[in-house]
Amino acid sequence: MSNKNNKKYRFFDFGCLVELFIASIIFGGGYWWFFIKNNYPLPDIIANNPKIIQLLEKYPNLPIAIKTPEENNITSSQTSPNQPITTELPSSNSSPKPINDSNKTELETNTNNDKATETVKPQITNAPEKVITPWEKKKIRGIYLSRYQVTNNANELTIRERVRYYKNQGFNTIIHGVWGNGCTMYNSEVMQETLGYNSCPNEFNPQWLTWLMDEAHKQGMEVHAYFEKGIKIDKNSPIFDKAIENKWLVPGVDRTYSNIEHYVLDVEVPEIANFFTNIVVEFVKKYPKIDAIQWDDYLGYHAELPGKVDRTAKLTQFTQKMISEVKKANNSVSFDISHHNPYWSKRYFAADWENWAVDRAFIQAYNEDNFKEELNYGAKYDGIAITDQQLHRLKELANNKNIDSILVFPLSGKPEETASRVKSSFK
Repeated sequence: MSNKNNKKYRFFDFGCLVELFIASIIFGGGYWWFFIKNNYPLPDIIANNPKIIQLLEKYPNLPIAIKTPEENNITSSQTSPNQPITTELPSSNSSPKPINDSNKTELETNTNNDKATETVKPQITNAPEKVITPWEKKKIRGIYLSRYQVTNNANELTIRERVRYYKNQGFNTIIHGVWGNGCTMYNSEVMQETLGYNSCPNEFNPQWLTWLMDEAHKQGMEVHAYFEKGIKIDKNSPIFDKAIENKWLVPGVDRTYSNIEHYVLDVEVPEIANFFTNIVVEFVKKYPKIDAIQWDDYLGYHAELPGKVDRTAKLTQFTQKMISEVKKANNSVSFDISHHNPYWSKRYFAADWENWAVDRAFIQAYNEDNFKEELNYGAKYDGIAITDQQLHRLKELANNKNIDSILVFPLSGKPEETASRVKSSFK
């Protein structure tokens, strides 16, 4: 009986195993068919089931593994074991390109294989713009330098430093003496042929004007050649004795300015007319880069000279021919005049310069008693000239929009000091 019972129990044990095996196959196959083959996300269903979430919140120690969203993203991005692993290398033809625009930075981010470019523009703080003063707006801000400034063999360094100095004081034009008292401050063949010597007796370096023009043009400045004293000479002129001998002078003494005696060369004499014309033509050929040449009120005959002789027409003919010859030799140079207003020039100096065909005319306003009237003339023409004794007028002139240019004549003979005072006037 006992044997019979033992077989029964063994059969029952084996049968249970068979049943469990069959059940596991059915359950496992169903799980595989339903969830694995069809990619049905059972973990997601469990994770999103509110009942299970409430259960986990109540019993946090339950051994139920729930994948977080971050884990799902990581898992989904992994390559499946059955997929081949490929590594993409950049093409050998492609190379990184530098960013040409330094004012912007490009940040590139890849999201779901879509390239999004974000441009970040840094804030740029612009430097404040330089305020241009009324003085700096003038076309020509010129200062006169006497021919004596280059005597005593002034060297190249001195001349170049001098140019930069006037630039720093606010001037854009140097009006430098190249002629005076009947002789040139450069070596002249015309002087040699006519008078037997080639320049003034002063000691100067033959290259001085070349250095001055070169440095001025580098500094954005102009150089105007100033024919000081024009057709007037004194007893110290190297030409004086020869002029007396050849009767080149107008009779009498010119006392235009008190305590100054001058003798005036007569342009009605063909030798004198040709001499001056040839001198100026030679100059603009010798220095083709000169920006302008300027004559002043010494190109005229004072009304108080002896005799009632009207020299206006002859002076006009002479000047017109001289200007015409200059233009033929160098058409780029400007022929300028700094003279009294046209009324005074014609009446008291026989200088009808309105009919001379000059390029620019600057009105000398040296007379304080008549300054307002001179100012009106200066507005009508190309500008006005004042002395260093009138620097209190500078702001008034600078603020006058009708005055195009301002020229300063250092009557004291101290141009550097005058230039410094001009700059201080606008501080």
